[in-house]
Amino acid sequence: MSVERQPDRRWIRQLGVLSGVGLTLVISTVLGLWGGYALDGWLGTSPWLTLAGLLVGIAAGFVNLFRAVGAFGEGGDREG
Repeated sequence: MSVERQPDRRWIRQLGVLSGVGLTLVISTVLGLWGGYALDGWLGTSPWLTLAGLLVGIAAGFVNLFRAVGAFGEGGDREG
């Protein structure tokens, strides 16, 4: 009697998380840049808030990157 083993589909979920990381990095950077640019136009502080917004967006993108990679590493260590 042959027992079929169900494929481990955790890697599909992890691949989905990691593939979204690149998009999240770009979107957070662009939103930070746009927010800083909009505030500079409103307050007349060009280019300082644009640079600050860009840095905040990049930092937020990397925080999300590290969270996703950490979640990927935790899920990959478990074997059942």
